[in-house]
Amino acid sequence: MSTRYLVTGAAGFIGSSLAAALLARGERVRGLDNFATGKRENLERIPGMELIEGDVADLATARAACRGIEVIFHEAAIPSVPRSVADPIGSNQANVVGTVNLLVAAQEAGVQRIVYAASSSAYGNNPSLPKREDFLPAPLSPYAVAKLAGEHYLAAFHAVHGMTTVSLRYFNVFGPHQDAASAYAAVLAKFINAMLDGEAPQVHGDGEQSRDFTYIDNVVAGNLLAAAAPAAAVAGQVINVATGTRITLNQVLELLRPMLGYQGEVRYGPPRAGDVQHSLADISRAQRLLGYQPRVSFAEGLERTVAWYRSLRAPSAAGA
Repeated sequence: MSTRYLVTGAAGFIGSSLAAALLARGERVRGLDNFATGKRENLERIPGMELIEGDVADLATARAACRGIEVIFHEAAIPSVPRSVADPIGSNQANVVGTVNLLVAAQEAGVQRIVYAASSSAYGNNPSLPKREDFLPAPLSPYAVAKLAGEHYLAAFHAVHGMTTVSLRYFNVFGPHQDAASAYAAVLAKFINAMLDGEAPQVHGDGEQSRDFTYIDNVVAGNLLAAAAPAAAVAGQVINVATGTRITLNQVLELLRPMLGYQGEVRYGPPRAGDVQHSLADISRAQRLLGYQPRVSFAEGLERTVAWYRSLRAPSAAGA
């Protein structure tokens, strides 16, 4: 019988992508989501998934979700730096209390492995590039602090209970099914949709900040590898999942202009509190421990993402 998987945040961008990949290979998958940020339309592509609607920050819900589960992908979070600045208590409740509850429930249920969605925001503005997992963390926002706390809790549960826990530090994930309508949407989704609407994209800062943008398929692959890797190699580890390349926001805008036929202006404003200036991952640990290699380049991922957002508008354009 196939392994029982739990995906928390299963209606979110990354969670639904991961659940879809698991179901496509014939796994039995349970999802947990409270729809605080997840979208019900994301469930349409994962019809074979058992769903528990509830909050991982509720211990009884976490216990129910963990029963009979062998491997957990913990994607549930409020993944927004600005939102954490505006509401640090809510960010802590979702991202720290939810993680601790899940760990307690998983330990009680005898779950074999937890793969956790950590964040590159833990590195802060350390000027050294690329970012290596052994750098001293320097989080700049409540969100970054909360995600770093989750890493430490996972490592502690490994040390105390012998659970196989793996923390994957994601770097600026993008791709189809990412919500562009949210006030806290990721920058690529915002850029693409503004240009599709003929509106000026908004840049916080001078646009020279750089990011290691990571296409969703690479993140899904990293998770699946982390779930299958030998416990002796990965238990208690923190591992970057990215591409090992970077590009500035101004360069991204220049790539998008011809793709979208946009000839308008770009609006520049003050930097956002808690944002880092440069982000670039050292992925050698992922390569060594997981056998990870980025499958999709930034350029290819950007083309796929533009095509997906454009396809959402095709029915309305046809109707018009």
